[in-house]
Amino acid sequence: HEIRNPLGGIRGAAQLLERELPDEALREFTGVIIREADRLAGLASNMLGPGAPAAREHLNIHEIVEHVYRLTSAEVGQGVRVERDYDPSLPNVDVDRAQIIQAMLNLSGNALQALGDAGRIVFRTRALSHYTIGSRQHRLVACVEVEDSGPGVPDDLQETLFYPLITGRPGGTGLGLALAQELVTRQDGMIEFTSRPGRTVFQMLFPIEQSDDKSTA
Repeated sequence: HEIRNPLGGIRGAAQLLERELPDEALREFTGVIIREADRLAGLASNMLGPGAPAAREHLNIHEIVEHVYRLTSAEVGQGVRVERDYDPSLPNVDVDRAQIIQAMLNLSGNALQALGDAGRIVFRTRALSHYTIGSRQHRLVACVEVEDSGPGVPDDLQETLFYPLITGRPGGTGLGLALAQELVTRQDGMIEFTSRPGRTVFQMLFPIEQSDDKSTA
């Protein structure tokens, strides 16, 4: 209830505000608040259930990435550029929309904090062929990247970055990446990253083909 009650208050306030707004364009913003409050409430319920399975749908991954792109763009200052680089040929994937949005927001939030007042974030999608996730090779994998031009992940944190409570940021909880990895793993996917000063890329990888198309690596 510590999470659900505040979310319910936010949602109710947004609904009241929406009724008073004469401009349809402004009501679009209250709609975002209501949908995000509903998504977070659903995510909280999902996470509280131990081992709760992903509620997967056959989705266009670009709709999810675009949603996170808009939310991220609304947060940045004038010195930060947010860019898109999409592969339009990417097939649909079977994922839980709310969980992937949350995972992406965790990645983009880390990127924003790494940049500070200036830099560049890129949301990128690609299709990878014959890619191994865990111990299984897939004929086709959807790759969703969040790239930033920040200082990079310190060398001494790279091996343990996805462990809970590991953080290189003052005031950080060290839970964001651990949660993102858990949410992506529920889709039979994984997160990988490469990092050097000036370029850090986190990749979310999701198998596209059906289970009977997979072969053991």
